[in-house]
Amino acid sequence: MALDIRRFIQRFVEEAADQLPRLREGINALEQGYADREQINELFRAAHTLKGSSRMLKLTPITALAHSTEELLSALRDETLAITPEIISLLNQAVDDLTDFVSQLAEGATGEELSAVDETLCSALENAAHGQTQPSLPVSAAPPTQSSLAKSSTATSSTAISSTATSSPPSALASESELRLSDTVRVRLDRLDDVIRLMGEVLSGHHHLHSLVDQARELCATLPIEQQVPFHAFNRELKDSVLTHDSLMSDVHDRALQMRMLPLSVVFDPLAKMSRELAQSLGKQVDCRVRGSEIELDRQMIDRLSDPLIHLLRNALDHGVETPLVRQAAGKPLRGQLKIEAWQDAGWVVVEMHDDGAGIALDAVRQKALAKQLITEEQLNALSEQETLELIFLPGFSTKSMITDFSGRGVGMDVVKRTVVDELNGDLQLACERGRGTRFTMRLPLSLAMMRVLLVSVGGMKLGVTAPYVSELVECSAESLIEAAGQRTLILRNEFVPVVSLAHLLELPASSVTDTTLLLVVHQRHQKLALIIDSLIDERDMVIKPLPTHLHHLPLVSGMVSMGRNTLVSLLHVPALLELTRRTAQRSGAERTAATIAQRILVVDDSLNTREIEKDVLEAWGYHVTLAENGRDGLAKALAEPFDAVLTDVEMPIMDGFALTARLRENEVYRHRPIIIITSREKEADRRRGIEVGADAYIVKGSFDQNNLVETLQALLG
Repeated sequence: MALDIRRFIQRFVEEAADQLPRLREGINALEQGYADREQINELFRAAHTLKGSSRMLKLTPITALAHSTEELLSALRDETLAITPEIISLLNQAVDDLTDFVSQLAEGATGEELSAVDETLCSALENAAHGQTQPSLPVSAAPPTQSSLAKSSTATSSTAISSTATSSPPSALASESELRLSDTVRVRLDRLDDVIRLMGEVLSGHHHLHSLVDQARELCATLPIEQQVPFHAFNRELKDSVLTHDSLMSDVHDRALQMRMLPLSVVFDPLAKMSRELAQSLGKQVDCRVRGSEIELDRQMIDRLSDPLIHLLRNALDHGVETPLVRQAAGKPLRGQLKIEAWQDAGWVVVEMHDDGAGIALDAVRQKALAKQLITEEQLNALSEQETLELIFLPGFSTKSMITDFSGRGVGMDVVKRTVVDELNGDLQLACERGRGTRFTMRLPLSLAMMRVLLVSVGGMKLGVTAPYVSELVECSAESLIEAAGQRTLILRNEFVPVVSLAHLLELPASSVTDTTLLLVVHQRHQKLALIIDSLIDERDMVIKPLPTHLHHLPLVSGMVSMGRNTLVSLLHVPALLELTRRTAQRSGAERTAATIAQRILVVDDSLNTREIEKDVLEAWGYHVTLAENGRDGLAKALAEPFDAVLTDVEMPIMDGFALTARLRENEVYRHRPIIIITSREKEADRRRGIEVGADAYIVKGSFDQNNLVETLQALLG
């Protein structure tokens, strides 16, 4: 089926309408002298996005100018070039020309009908990027016309949906019998958004009526018996009316949201076309298969998902899929396979991109991370295999040794993570098998307009947490928590989960001490955190309000919800909470670590929290700790370099702790070195199994005591 290229050009115009103002704001910040490194990164990503999207649609003049602009911004980002008035002038001229190109597209021009790119400007931008001569701003031969000014105004304003009416000669309109009305009405997107926002306000305000029903019931109980019967009838009528309107308003709001839903085909279809063209330009052969393109997402989600998918596609084709000769030598089919799939999972949509290429070379990731000083060698040695893979999500990271039009600039994967996790409240997972390919999996909510929210009370304040980040609620006694490296810890099944007072994190008044502690266990991918809260207030679907611009500096708040009567409740941004807790733990761990580190310990556990807690305990006693996330990862690290002792869990994917212990005992280096099993398995049969495979000690997590662990280790090490 032929692609409707006009539809995709219209989407590009809409995307450019977002990117061009960002470029102008960033250039203005550069000119004023208050732009930081992150703002320059944002400028660079905006130009990079325009280049990639225009290349896909063969908008050659835009691609060429965006590429030259990107070259100059790359030099500014790498701090190899100082900001001068001439540089600012060149950037402003580039954005002006890009705006003019977009205006032409908005007025109906095709890629072939665009004006030719200003080669002088492109040369000046690239010469400036390489520090060659003083860049000079090309001067227009004629003053701007009214038409060109109108074009500029069109591109920088919000994109409007064009009218369905077309100009016709008077004779064509003479006969009323020939007039036809369309069965659709085209509405500006911002007007539809206003309707949805207002519906959300009504829905949020309506929830207040539930509290009035409860108050009426309580008031009824205080009345004399003879007055209770009529009041009870009134209360029943009020309750029925509220419940009826609940259903009606929820239905109206759902219908309004459905009007903004679009199929994933609007991004999947051009991705398939783009994959063929990029593969051909790279000298590769790729078959791209798309499934699930009929699944619908909110228009807001579709818009923000485009950039991550484009970056993942370019990454797969340039970094992953090999050339035909390399694939033939490896015994693979000459044509690479790229799969883009989507499926619905309850209230979520899962989008996955999978290639059968070479995978990600861990050694190359480690070397590049050290070369770019993104991480210290000590920190790198402590990372598991999965954590090492995820270094590719750091800003500025690229394993490419040469910068090309396609990759190597260190932009892309950080955009993917930031967009999916921070902006879309989703989850991003990376799986890789060397020589077999790489898989990126995104789990996304259907819409950002309404989500399930847990409302909790902390330090006298109401706060919200979106359901995707909530693992469970746990009520336990204070005595059931253990101390590990100065950190209160919950043993939750086969995992150590750090416990932190949410009131303390947010600097709120501490609540009174009670016999039981209520914990809200939140998570992001493999990391968990148990937050002490006062009480759970409610759980319901709520309309999410974005933060106003002047509150964007608050990293711990992701949005707001309305509780009625103009009461707003802050939504906690769980990834930021986890990061804050991790930084706090690292600082305290650094203070506890002894200056002289004697013996080296390998900790193997599939739980990120458990690994980190055991690491903190051991480093507090002066040991140097390396982490591994499963038995296979642990075995590889143990054989790569000698360790004085190994601590391992039992229940792990790929290779469990019993198998790891047995394999280590077969190696001469570890035949007599201490191996300690730390697990939640308490059965005597499991203890005997541990002894049979060669473990020197067996510690049960349920009765975990850090002093016992250290004393056992010290005794075994002598």
